[in-house]
Amino acid sequence: MKVTCDREALLAAFQTAAAVVPTRSPKPILQNIKLEVSDKSAILLATDLEIGIRIQVPGIQVQVPGSVILPLGRFGSILRESSDELLHLESDGQGTVVRGERSEFKLPGENPQEFPAVADFNESAYHELPARLLRELIKRTIFATDNESSRYALGGILLEMGSEKITGVGTDGRRLAKMEVPAHSIGGHQSGDSMTIVPSKAMQLIERAITDGDAEIQVAARANEVLVRSPRATIYSRLVEGRFPKWRDVFPTRINTVRVDLTVGPLYSAVRQAAIVTSEESRGVDFNFQAGSLVLSGKAAELGQSRVELPIAFDGPAISITMDPRYVSDFLKVLDPEKMITMELKDAESAAVCSTDDGYGYVIMPLARDH
Repeated sequence: MKVTCDREALLAAFQTAAAVVPTRSPKPILQNIKLEVSDKSAILLATDLEIGIRIQVPGIQVQVPGSVILPLGRFGSILRESSDELLHLESDGQGTVVRGERSEFKLPGENPQEFPAVADFNESAYHELPARLLRELIKRTIFATDNESSRYALGGILLEMGSEKITGVGTDGRRLAKMEVPAHSIGGHQSGDSMTIVPSKAMQLIERAITDGDAEIQVAARANEVLVRSPRATIYSRLVEGRFPKWRDVFPTRINTVRVDLTVGPLYSAVRQAAIVTSEESRGVDFNFQAGSLVLSGKAAELGQSRVELPIAFDGPAISITMDPRYVSDFLKVLDPEKMITMELKDAESAAVCSTDDGYGYVIMPLARDH
């Protein structure tokens, strides 16, 4: 194999692929990235056997096609530390030579044939949606997942794929985030009764590998795996096993609730201020809604007290609820500051249900009051 590559373009693709490479593995070859070069394309491959990525590298001039195994740490360091615009790579199966304008590195070679295959996207049935919407779905749900839980299903995002939409849901048992986006079903693709729970790590990779400029993204779910294709990358992931909670039960038919419309920016600022004097032991902030204002108050014996008043357009009955400010902040920080949200409250013991006008819902369980 012999190629000349644009260093920055190769570095960007290499760093995305590197997110999959395991730090430890019984198969040492997995701690490398494979470069496959044909007359038409150059593709980096990485996998930990649970998640895999194929990502195209632009700006490569091919003199001799072939494959090479690139060591993650050392080759990554060469790409980062070099200041050359172009690098020349040459491999003869015994080793790899990387040449810059005034530098040369010789790296030991491994057999590219020993690198496991990484699934490509050859599906005829899939969902298609704009990259921007898929990234938004991931951003608005992934923070609510729980990778530490003994309930594995909570360590991923549930994707429900209907005829004209995809719904993503993430929960850790204390809060739940749901995002619904329009998407076209091609070839009758639907998730049906099967649970498509994609691991959080795979979702982070998908968000990183696609850009808003990527136009349309294809998503295909099979029995125990999911494939996602963008114009420059294909990502494969095994699904999380287990039963996802019945999330629709968390959005009950709301009767006798108080609805409050709030602007994200000012509320986010007020929540952050009120949280300054909370602690691990006493982390609740009281949200007191009354005519014309929302008063947030926090207190911790060793830290003091806070009281933050936020003028709001509200003339309903007074109502109070104690919530963890971290959970409220996590929801607000993935939204634009000028966006409006609606918060529905029933009483101090019932969950607060927040929603936006673009298919986003968020449920927060209240905390018991310390006083």
